[in-house]
Amino acid sequence: MLQVPKKRYIEKGQNVGVFDVLLGVGGPGEGELTYVSASVDTGAIHSMLPEALLRRLGVTSIERFGYTLADGSVVEYDFGMARFGLEGHPERYCPVILGADGQHLVGATTLEFFNLMVDPVDGALIRRVPRARPF
Repeated sequence: MLQVPKKRYIEKGQNVGVFDVLLGVGGPGEGELTYVSASVDTGAIHSMLPEALLRRLGVTSIERFGYTLADGSVVEYDFGMARFGLEGHPERYCPVILGADGQHLVGATTLEFFNLMVDPVDGALIRRVPRARPF
């Protein structure tokens, strides 16, 4: 049974805006998702999961990109598409970086694909209502 992490309250002195969510991940096509705990990182463009996990699920590299890290250094990672399940929403294909072991991050593009945004005080994802400009 899928269990979503319970809302937790921020204590004085605790980092705000860093929290984990339950992320379902799968390869192309049909099939069960594998659930992992992943940290929400709004400073990351794409989500990142261990390459070994993604390859086991059938996710392959589409291309290799250079990414600038917070310290200004540039690293290259393989990039692919995976099926994600998040916060009880229907599955979507999202970009994912094939990362090192122990790297479990949910990035900004995944949040955008699911129309979610971060509530940093409550350490939770909340529904984002998309806006359109009138023309």
